[in-house]
Amino acid sequence: MTAAAVAMASAARVSLLTALPGTEVFQLEGHTALRITDNDGRDYVVNWGVFDFDSPNFIYRFVAGRTDYLCWAYPTQFFLDSYRQEGRMVVEQTLALDSLSTEAIIAMVAENLRPENRTYRYNYVLDNCATRPLAFIEAAAGRRLLSDEPAPTSFRTEMQRFHSAYPWYQFGIDLALGRNLDRPISRRMAAFAPVTLMEQLGETDIVSETTTYGAQTSHPTPTPWYLTPMAAALAILILSIAVCFSRRAARWFDSLLFGACFIGGCVLTFLVFVSTHEATSPNLLLLWLNPLCLLGVVLPWTKSAKKVKMCYFFVNFALLITLTVLAPLLGRGMNPAFWPLIAAGAVRSIANIQQCRNAKNRS
Repeated sequence: MTAAAVAMASAARVSLLTALPGTEVFQLEGHTALRITDNDGRDYVVNWGVFDFDSPNFIYRFVAGRTDYLCWAYPTQFFLDSYRQEGRMVVEQTLALDSLSTEAIIAMVAENLRPENRTYRYNYVLDNCATRPLAFIEAAAGRRLLSDEPAPTSFRTEMQRFHSAYPWYQFGIDLALGRNLDRPISRRMAAFAPVTLMEQLGETDIVSETTTYGAQTSHPTPTPWYLTPMAAALAILILSIAVCFSRRAARWFDSLLFGACFIGGCVLTFLVFVSTHEATSPNLLLLWLNPLCLLGVVLPWTKSAKKVKMCYFFVNFALLITLTVLAPLLGRGMNPAFWPLIAAGAVRSIANIQQCRNAKNRS
Protein backbone atom coordinates (compact mmCIF):
# COMPACT_ATOMS: atom_id res chain seq x y z
CA MET A 1 0.00 0.00 0.00
CA THR A 2 1.41 3.41 -0.99
CA ALA A 3 1.80 6.29 1.44
CA ALA A 4 -1.06 8.13 -0.26
CA ALA A 5 -3.32 5.09 0.08
CA VAL A 6 -2.44 4.73 3.75
CA ALA A 7 -3.27 8.40 4.32
CA MET A 8 -6.65 7.98 2.62
CA ALA A 9 -7.44 4.85 4.64
CA SER A 10 -6.54 6.53 7.91
CA ALA A 11 -8.99 9.32 7.08
CA ALA A 12 -11.86 6.85 7.17
CA ARG A 13 -13.48 6.48 10.57
CA VAL A 14 -16.20 4.36 12.18
CA SER A 15 -17.96 5.12 15.46
CA LEU A 16 -20.95 3.92 17.43
CA LEU A 17 -23.72 6.44 18.04
CA THR A 18 -26.12 5.93 20.95
CA ALA A 19 -29.16 8.12 21.44
CA LEU A 20 -30.09 8.15 25.12
CA PRO A 21 -33.64 7.13 26.15
CA GLY A 22 -36.64 9.26 25.28
CA THR A 23 -40.12 9.41 26.76
CA GLU A 24 -41.96 7.16 24.31
CA VAL A 25 -42.17 3.47 25.21
CA PHE A 26 -40.19 2.45 22.11
CA GLN A 27 -37.41 4.88 23.12
CA LEU A 28 -36.81 3.64 26.67
CA GLU A 29 -33.67 1.58 25.91
CA GLY A 30 -32.18 4.22 23.61
CA HIS A 31 -31.16 3.72 20.00
CA THR A 32 -27.95 2.66 18.25
CA ALA A 33 -26.45 3.37 14.83
CA LEU A 34 -23.05 3.37 13.16
CA ARG A 35 -21.42 6.58 11.98
CA ILE A 36 -19.10 6.23 9.02
CA THR A 37 -16.78 8.80 7.49
CA ASP A 38 -15.37 7.22 4.34
CA ASN A 39 -12.39 7.98 2.14
CA ASP A 40 -14.48 10.29 -0.04
CA GLY A 41 -15.30 12.48 2.94
CA ARG A 42 -18.92 11.37 3.15
CA ASP A 43 -20.27 11.43 6.70
CA TYR A 44 -23.31 9.23 7.14
CA VAL A 45 -25.20 7.13 9.67
CA VAL A 46 -26.22 3.50 9.14
CA ASN A 47 -29.42 2.75 11.02
CA TRP A 48 -30.88 -0.75 11.49
CA GLY A 49 -34.02 0.56 13.22
CA VAL A 50 -35.99 1.71 10.19
CA PHE A 51 -39.42 0.22 9.44
CA ASP A 52 -42.38 1.01 7.24
CA PHE A 53 -45.45 1.43 9.44
CA ASP A 54 -47.62 1.67 6.33
CA SER A 55 -46.56 -1.72 5.00
CA PRO A 56 -49.44 -4.24 4.57
CA ASN A 57 -50.65 -5.87 7.80
CA PHE A 58 -47.91 -4.17 9.85
CA ILE A 59 -49.66 -4.54 13.23
CA TYR A 60 -50.50 -8.21 12.66
CA ARG A 61 -46.98 -8.98 11.45
CA PHE A 62 -45.47 -7.16 14.43
CA VAL A 63 -47.56 -9.10 16.97
CA ALA A 64 -46.90 -12.34 15.09
CA GLY A 65 -43.14 -11.75 15.21
CA ARG A 66 -42.83 -11.31 11.46
CA THR A 67 -41.75 -7.70 11.38
CA ASP A 68 -39.17 -6.77 8.75
CA TYR A 69 -36.86 -3.87 9.52
CA LEU A 70 -34.51 -2.06 7.15
CA CYS A 71 -30.89 -1.03 7.16
CA TRP A 72 -30.77 2.57 5.94
CA ALA A 73 -28.09 5.24 5.49
CA TYR A 74 -28.50 9.02 5.66
CA PRO A 75 -26.43 12.10 6.62
CA THR A 76 -25.11 12.17 10.17
CA GLN A 77 -26.29 15.72 10.74
CA PHE A 78 -29.88 14.67 10.07
CA PHE A 79 -29.52 11.94 12.76
CA LEU A 80 -28.02 14.34 15.31
CA ASP A 81 -30.57 17.08 14.61
CA SER A 82 -33.54 14.72 14.99
CA TYR A 83 -32.45 13.65 18.48
CA ARG A 84 -31.49 17.17 19.49
CA GLN A 85 -35.06 18.23 18.69
CA GLU A 86 -36.33 15.43 20.95
CA GLY A 87 -34.09 16.59 23.80
CA ARG A 88 -32.02 13.39 23.69
CA MET A 89 -28.24 13.38 24.00
CA VAL A 90 -26.25 11.36 21.47
CA VAL A 91 -23.03 9.69 22.62
CA GLU A 92 -20.39 8.94 19.99
CA GLN A 93 -17.77 6.26 20.69
CA THR A 94 -15.00 6.34 18.09
CA LEU A 95 -13.72 2.86 17.35
CA ALA A 96 -9.99 2.11 17.55
CA LEU A 97 -9.85 0.11 14.30
CA ASP A 98 -6.81 -0.04 12.05
CA SER A 99 -7.15 0.97 8.42
CA LEU A 100 -7.81 -2.58 7.18
CA SER A 101 -10.52 -3.19 9.78
CA THR A 102 -12.08 0.18 9.02
CA GLU A 103 -12.22 -0.56 5.33
CA ALA A 104 -13.58 -4.03 6.08
CA ILE A 105 -16.51 -2.72 8.12
CA ILE A 106 -17.27 -0.05 5.50
CA ALA A 107 -17.33 -2.74 2.81
CA MET A 108 -19.56 -5.03 4.89
CA VAL A 109 -22.00 -2.21 5.61
CA ALA A 110 -22.08 -1.23 1.92
CA GLU A 111 -23.00 -4.81 1.06
CA ASN A 112 -25.73 -4.80 3.73
CA LEU A 113 -27.14 -1.57 2.29
CA ARG A 114 -27.75 -3.11 -1.11
CA PRO A 115 -31.52 -3.25 -1.86
CA GLU A 116 -31.57 -7.05 -1.86
CA ASN A 117 -29.78 -7.22 1.54
CA ARG A 118 -31.14 -4.29 3.54
CA THR A 119 -34.26 -6.05 4.91
CA TYR A 120 -34.00 -8.33 7.94
CA ARG A 121 -36.38 -10.08 10.31
CA TYR A 122 -36.37 -7.97 13.47
CA ASN A 123 -36.23 -9.61 16.89
CA TYR A 124 -36.62 -7.44 20.00
CA VAL A 125 -33.81 -9.09 21.99
CA LEU A 126 -31.81 -11.18 19.52
CA ASP A 127 -31.57 -9.16 16.31
CA ASN A 128 -32.13 -5.41 16.51
CA CYS A 129 -30.60 -1.96 16.09
CA ALA A 130 -27.95 -2.72 18.76
CA THR A 131 -27.02 -6.33 18.03
CA ARG A 132 -26.47 -5.65 14.32
CA PRO A 133 -23.80 -2.92 14.74
CA LEU A 134 -22.07 -5.01 17.42
CA ALA A 135 -21.87 -7.97 15.03
CA PHE A 136 -20.31 -5.78 12.31
CA ILE A 137 -17.80 -4.26 14.74
CA GLU A 138 -16.74 -7.67 16.06
CA ALA A 139 -16.45 -9.08 12.53
CA ALA A 140 -14.19 -6.19 11.52
CA ALA A 141 -12.12 -6.42 14.71
CA GLY A 142 -11.79 -10.19 14.30
CA ARG A 143 -12.62 -10.89 17.97
CA ARG A 144 -15.40 -10.99 20.54
CA LEU A 145 -15.54 -7.70 22.38
CA LEU A 146 -18.16 -8.48 25.02
CA SER A 147 -18.14 -11.39 27.45
CA ASP A 148 -20.10 -14.55 26.69
CA GLU A 149 -19.81 -15.66 30.31
CA PRO A 150 -23.16 -16.07 32.10
CA ALA A 151 -24.17 -13.00 34.09
CA PRO A 152 -26.65 -12.68 36.98
CA THR A 153 -29.28 -11.12 34.75
CA SER A 154 -32.01 -11.96 32.24
CA PHE A 155 -33.76 -10.22 29.38
CA ARG A 156 -36.64 -9.30 31.71
CA THR A 157 -34.29 -7.90 34.35
CA GLU A 158 -32.61 -5.70 31.76
CA MET A 159 -35.99 -4.46 30.52
CA GLN A 160 -37.15 -3.66 34.04
CA ARG A 161 -34.06 -1.50 34.47
CA PHE A 162 -35.29 0.85 31.74
CA HIS A 163 -39.04 0.64 32.36
CA SER A 164 -39.22 1.67 36.01
CA ALA A 165 -41.09 4.91 35.21
CA TYR A 166 -43.53 3.08 32.92
CA PRO A 167 -45.10 0.31 35.04
CA TRP A 168 -47.98 -0.26 32.59
CA TYR A 169 -45.50 -1.00 29.81
CA GLN A 170 -43.68 -3.52 32.00
CA PHE A 171 -47.06 -4.93 33.06
CA GLY A 172 -47.85 -5.61 29.39
CA ILE A 173 -44.45 -7.20 28.79
CA ASP A 174 -44.87 -9.44 31.83
CA LEU A 175 -48.28 -10.52 30.53
CA ALA A 176 -47.17 -11.22 26.98
CA LEU A 177 -43.72 -12.72 27.44
CA GLY A 178 -43.24 -16.00 29.25
CA ARG A 179 -40.52 -17.96 31.01
CA ASN A 180 -37.92 -17.81 28.24
CA LEU A 181 -37.47 -14.13 29.00
CA ASP A 182 -36.12 -15.09 32.43
CA ARG A 183 -33.40 -17.50 31.39
CA PRO A 184 -29.85 -16.47 32.41
CA ILE A 185 -28.04 -14.52 29.72
CA SER A 186 -24.48 -13.33 29.17
CA ARG A 187 -23.29 -9.74 29.36
CA ARG A 188 -23.04 -9.75 25.58
CA MET A 189 -26.70 -10.79 25.21
CA ALA A 190 -27.70 -8.06 27.66
CA ALA A 191 -26.31 -5.58 25.12
CA PHE A 192 -29.53 -5.95 23.10
CA ALA A 193 -30.40 -2.67 24.85
CA PRO A 194 -28.53 0.22 23.16
CA VAL A 195 -27.59 1.97 26.41
CA THR A 196 -26.21 -1.29 27.80
CA LEU A 197 -24.20 -1.81 24.61
CA MET A 198 -22.76 1.70 24.96
CA GLU A 199 -21.82 1.08 28.60
CA GLN A 200 -20.19 -2.29 27.97
CA LEU A 201 -18.36 -1.18 24.83
CA GLY A 202 -16.97 1.77 26.80
CA GLU A 203 -15.23 -0.72 29.10
CA THR A 204 -13.27 -2.29 26.21
CA ASP A 205 -10.17 -1.16 24.34
CA ILE A 206 -12.11 -0.77 21.09
CA VAL A 207 -13.26 2.74 22.02
CA SER A 208 -10.59 5.38 21.52
CA GLU A 209 -12.62 8.54 22.11
CA THR A 210 -16.05 9.53 23.41
CA THR A 211 -17.94 12.64 22.31
CA THR A 212 -21.41 13.87 23.26
CA TYR A 213 -23.86 15.90 21.20
CA GLY A 214 -26.71 17.94 22.64
CA ALA A 215 -28.15 17.85 26.14
CA GLN A 216 -30.40 15.25 27.72
CA THR A 217 -33.54 17.23 28.51
CA SER A 218 -36.00 14.41 27.79
CA HIS A 219 -36.72 12.52 31.00
CA PRO A 220 -39.49 10.00 31.74
CA THR A 221 -42.24 11.27 34.03
CA PRO A 222 -42.85 8.64 36.73
CA THR A 223 -46.39 7.26 36.84
CA PRO A 224 -48.22 8.45 40.00
CA TRP A 225 -48.83 5.62 42.46
CA TYR A 226 -52.61 5.95 42.10
CA LEU A 227 -52.38 5.32 38.35
CA THR A 228 -50.09 2.29 38.53
CA PRO A 229 -51.15 -1.27 37.68
CA MET A 230 -51.00 -2.18 41.37
CA ALA A 231 -53.43 0.61 42.33
CA ALA A 232 -55.84 -0.44 39.59
CA ALA A 233 -55.53 -4.12 40.54
CA LEU A 234 -56.24 -3.43 44.21
CA ALA A 235 -59.30 -1.37 43.26
CA ILE A 236 -60.60 -4.28 41.16
CA LEU A 237 -60.03 -6.70 44.04
CA ILE A 238 -61.96 -4.43 46.42
CA LEU A 239 -64.84 -4.18 43.92
CA SER A 240 -64.86 -7.96 43.47
CA ILE A 241 -65.55 -8.30 47.17
CA ALA A 242 -68.01 -5.41 47.37
CA VAL A 243 -70.28 -6.71 44.59
CA CYS A 244 -70.82 -9.94 46.51
CA PHE A 245 -73.61 -8.08 48.30
CA SER A 246 -75.50 -7.20 45.11
CA ARG A 247 -76.44 -9.94 42.67
CA ARG A 248 -77.19 -7.56 39.80
CA ALA A 249 -73.98 -5.56 40.31
CA ALA A 250 -72.10 -8.86 40.55
CA ARG A 251 -73.34 -9.96 37.14
CA TRP A 252 -72.19 -6.75 35.47
CA PHE A 253 -68.87 -6.88 37.29
CA ASP A 254 -68.32 -10.51 36.27
CA SER A 255 -69.08 -9.62 32.66
CA LEU A 256 -66.44 -6.90 32.73
CA LEU A 257 -63.85 -8.86 34.71
CA PHE A 258 -64.09 -12.12 32.80
CA GLY A 259 -64.58 -10.24 29.54
CA ALA A 260 -61.20 -8.60 30.08
CA CYS A 261 -59.72 -12.00 30.96
CA PHE A 262 -61.22 -13.43 27.76
CA ILE A 263 -59.67 -10.70 25.59
CA GLY A 264 -56.33 -11.11 27.35
CA GLY A 265 -56.61 -14.86 26.94
CA CYS A 266 -57.18 -14.56 23.19
CA VAL A 267 -54.08 -12.37 22.88
CA LEU A 268 -51.96 -14.78 24.95
CA THR A 269 -53.25 -17.77 22.97
CA PHE A 270 -52.21 -16.04 19.74
CA LEU A 271 -48.78 -15.17 21.13
CA VAL A 272 -48.17 -18.68 22.45
CA PHE A 273 -49.44 -20.73 19.52
CA VAL A 274 -49.06 -18.42 16.50
CA SER A 275 -46.46 -15.73 17.16
CA THR A 276 -42.79 -16.45 16.54
CA HIS A 277 -41.64 -13.75 18.96
CA GLU A 278 -38.86 -14.72 21.34
CA ALA A 279 -40.12 -15.78 24.79
CA THR A 280 -43.88 -15.70 24.15
CA SER A 281 -44.06 -19.44 24.84
CA PRO A 282 -44.50 -21.13 27.21
CA ASN A 283 -46.66 -18.79 29.26
CA LEU A 284 -48.25 -20.14 32.44
CA LEU A 285 -50.54 -17.11 32.61
CA LEU A 286 -52.83 -19.00 30.24
CA LEU A 287 -54.10 -20.73 33.38
CA TRP A 288 -55.56 -17.35 34.36
CA LEU A 289 -56.20 -15.61 31.05
CA ASN A 290 -57.65 -17.89 28.39
CA PRO A 291 -60.53 -17.99 25.88
CA LEU A 292 -62.64 -20.10 28.26
CA CYS A 293 -63.13 -16.96 30.35
CA LEU A 294 -65.92 -16.10 27.90
CA LEU A 295 -68.02 -18.55 29.94
CA GLY A 296 -67.52 -16.29 32.95
CA VAL A 297 -69.16 -13.50 30.97
CA VAL A 298 -72.18 -15.50 29.78
CA LEU A 299 -73.01 -17.98 32.53
CA PRO A 300 -73.90 -15.53 35.34
CA TRP A 301 -76.79 -14.35 33.12
CA THR A 302 -77.99 -17.87 32.25
CA LYS A 303 -80.57 -19.33 34.65
CA SER A 304 -80.89 -22.75 32.98
CA ALA A 305 -77.22 -23.72 33.11
CA LYS A 306 -76.52 -23.90 36.84
CA LYS A 307 -74.50 -27.13 36.59
CA VAL A 308 -72.35 -25.77 33.76
CA LYS A 309 -71.93 -22.51 35.65
CA MET A 310 -70.81 -24.27 38.83
CA CYS A 311 -68.48 -26.56 36.87
CA TYR A 312 -66.82 -23.65 35.03
CA PHE A 313 -66.21 -21.53 38.11
CA PHE A 314 -64.90 -24.54 40.03
CA VAL A 315 -62.44 -25.31 37.21
CA ASN A 316 -61.47 -21.63 36.97
CA PHE A 317 -60.79 -21.49 40.71
CA ALA A 318 -58.71 -24.67 40.46
CA LEU A 319 -56.67 -23.16 37.61
CA LEU A 320 -55.98 -20.02 39.64
CA ILE A 321 -54.81 -22.11 42.59
CA THR A 322 -52.59 -24.12 40.23
CA LEU A 323 -51.06 -20.90 38.87
CA THR A 324 -50.43 -19.71 42.43
CA VAL A 325 -48.60 -22.96 43.23
CA LEU A 326 -46.56 -22.77 40.03
CA ALA A 327 -45.82 -19.04 40.41
CA PRO A 328 -42.20 -19.60 41.54
CA LEU A 329 -41.52 -20.97 38.05
CA LEU A 330 -42.42 -17.57 36.63
CA GLY A 331 -39.68 -15.85 38.62
CA ARG A 332 -39.56 -12.10 37.97
CA GLY A 333 -42.20 -12.56 35.28
CA MET A 334 -44.89 -12.61 37.97
CA ASN A 335 -45.70 -8.91 38.03
CA PRO A 336 -46.80 -7.90 41.56
CA ALA A 337 -50.02 -6.40 40.16
CA PHE A 338 -51.08 -9.83 38.89
CA TRP A 339 -51.80 -11.07 42.40
CA PRO A 340 -54.77 -8.80 43.26
CA LEU A 341 -56.26 -9.54 39.82
CA ILE A 342 -55.87 -13.28 40.30
CA ALA A 343 -57.41 -12.92 43.76
CA ALA A 344 -60.33 -10.99 42.24
CA GLY A 345 -60.95 -13.86 39.82
CA ALA A 346 -60.80 -16.35 42.69
CA VAL A 347 -63.24 -14.29 44.79
CA ARG A 348 -65.76 -14.10 41.96
CA SER A 349 -65.38 -17.82 41.22
CA ILE A 350 -66.07 -18.73 44.85
CA ALA A 351 -69.02 -16.32 44.95
CA ASN A 352 -70.58 -17.89 41.86
CA ILE A 353 -70.02 -21.42 43.20
CA GLN A 354 -71.69 -20.47 46.46
CA GLN A 355 -74.58 -18.89 44.58
CA CYS A 356 -75.12 -22.12 42.66
CA ARG A 357 -75.07 -24.13 45.88
CA ASN A 358 -77.61 -21.82 47.54
CA ALA A 359 -79.90 -22.09 44.51
CA LYS A 360 -79.62 -25.88 44.60
CA ASN A 361 -80.45 -25.99 48.31
CA ARG A 362 -83.50 -23.79 47.79
CA SER A 363 -84.79 -26.10 45.08
